Amino acid sequence: MNSLQQLHSAEQALLKIFAGIDHKVKQNLQRVLTAFRHHSVGAHHFAGVTGYGHDDLGRETLDKVFAEIMGAPAAAVRVQFVSGTHAIACALFGVLRPGDEILAVAGAPYDTLEEVIGLRGENQGSLMEFGISYRQLNLTPEGTVDWQALSHGVEDKTRLVLIQRSCGYSWRSSLSIAEIHKIVSLVKEQNPNTVCFVDNCYGEFIETQEPTHVGADLIAGSLIKNPGGTIVSAGGYIAGREDLVEAAACRLTAPGIGREGGATFDQLRLLFQGLFLAPQMVGEAMKGTHLTGYVFDKLGYPVNPAPFAPRGDVIQAIKLGSAEKLIAFCKAVQQHSPIGSYLDPIPDEMPGYESKVVMAGGTFIEGSTSEFSADGPLREPYIVYCQGGTHWTHVAIALEAAIEAIGVQNLEFRI
Repeated sequence: MNSLQQLHSAEQALLKIFAGIDHKVKQNLQRVLTAFRHHSVGAHHFAGVTGYGHDDLGRETLDKVFAEIMGAPAAAVRVQFVSGTHAIACALFGVLRPGDEILAVAGAPYDTLEEVIGLRGENQGSLMEFGISYRQLNLTPEGTVDWQALSHGVEDKTRLVLIQRSCGYSWRSSLSIAEIHKIVSLVKEQNPNTVCFVDNCYGEFIETQEPTHVGADLIAGSLIKNPGGTIVSAGGYIAGREDLVEAAACRLTAPGIGREGGATFDQLRLLFQGLFLAPQMVGEAMKGTHLTGYVFDKLGYPVNPAPFAPRGDVIQAIKLGSAEKLIAFCKAVQQHSPIGSYLDPIPDEMPGYESKVVMAGGTFIEGSTSEFSADGPLREPYIVYCQGGTHWTHVAIALEAAIEAIGVQNLEFRI
């Protein structure tokens, strides 16, 4: 069975899964349309303002629409956020004060947050340098949240609990909304004043609710991931309790300015349209993750999530076992990308990452992980993380090449 036949077999096996994804897309799109209608979004909201960005009706309306979709009292959606990490950092610095403790409850944070917290680097103004302490609850040997430790892990000085929804560069499963709800409940039972903050990157529109629907106080993420619908040029968002959103916005701009400033640079149409497209784009990416997981599982590679397992984000991890296979996989993806197909991904140092990283991302928006991309740190056990995809058929084409590139084109599925 060649790679093309293998993929066709996988597509047939996943038809029921695909139908379920389409049902969630419809529910999420209905949520988006309801918010657009509720706030009477019209073409006049596409005209941004310049300079300080005061009295921007489109920006203010977008914040309200986004907040409603996220089930939150308030939101700040801004092109001035450089990345999801920047939005998360603004939230952390906005909420935390010297003497406070941040508690990570799902193991180690994503690589780019290590320097924000102060686990790596020095003299850059990390949280630890401002007298904010950090503690984490490690995962169980099975890779799950340690519910027993969490049940008594919150202390009086624990001002904020960090909940990373996505797996990041790890092998743990991404958190479901039900798990996030359980975390929030356990935290609030111990200290109702502790802020439950969710790094929501890669998780938006995966399920029919967001963390703020189930009690999270604050969430943050990137617009070049799920909620940008693959067309937003840059930016990020914060959503949640109004006082916390304002505090985070004051870190983005300045105290006294908060959400009142920030020009939108004629990007409002894209921001609204990207939000409208987001449920569909996330649905296509989810189909791509199921396809990728199914194919490589049948080829004998460890995959996470498992082929038919529910998804918590748009990431599919594959343990390839060697640097050579990791690089070959990423090269195949790059060669079958619409932009920069002539380039070869080369492992290199990346700002915020501890290990060298190889990245394949021939995307229309630089660094967009809503479009199909693949990357991984050059460290054992050499896991490639595939994410995004504007349509699952593109993922299928790239996978066919990746299968051949890593030298398994003659293996047959074990059905």
